[in-house]
Amino acid sequence: MFDRLIALIGEEKYKLIASKKILLIGVGGVGSYALEALVRNGFNNITIVDYDKIDISNLNLQLITDSTNIGHSKVIEAILRAKRIRNDILIEGHEKRLTSDNIDELLKLNFDYIIDACDSIDVKFTLMEKSLKYNYKLITCLGTAKKLDPSKLSITTLDKTNNDPLARILRKKVRDAKINKKLYCVSSSEVPKDIEVLGTANIVPSIAGLLCVSYVFNDIIK
Repeated sequence: MFDRLIALIGEEKYKLIASKKILLIGVGGVGSYALEALVRNGFNNITIVDYDKIDISNLNLQLITDSTNIGHSKVIEAILRAKRIRNDILIEGHEKRLTSDNIDELLKLNFDYIIDACDSIDVKFTLMEKSLKYNYKLITCLGTAKKLDPSKLSITTLDKTNNDPLARILRKKVRDAKINKKLYCVSSSEVPKDIEVLGTANIVPSIAGLLCVSYVFNDIIK
């Protein structure tokens, strides 16, 4: 299955990718595309976390959704999709709502990389804070709602983000907590549309998810 990937990066780097332990938090608009990229790029040890069920409003955003699985668990559907692609993949799911109080239960499992594709500011900040204690590398996806131009997305550090309301909140939390390290994220420099609802087009979160995996992938093989 991975002949073309191995031709590009070599057997040893492919084996290195397969050996890494990945935690993906959230399998929605961003996370479902991140999971797809992990599965199709040789990652073999993946843990996913999401507490939600599929709603009809998810059909325009989330890769794991279709007209037949409305109301189903996102975690279960994500695992089924991964297994349809690669039936030998090691993938574990947790159907739970993460909080700053229970997240250590997962972090103690010693992941190499964490992809944060969740919607919770508290969880995002806690992952940044806990990265000082646990030995993992973190990539955080920031806001993708109210934006239409995927070319404005980039992998950057939290201190260099702009036009991202979520990043603004997290920057203050990081400063107040005196966290002094590079915190990598995927962020859009596009000015958000001036609308009340969190309107979202698939073309932005999907690319954000791929960029999150790109950060992990290229960090491993560099």
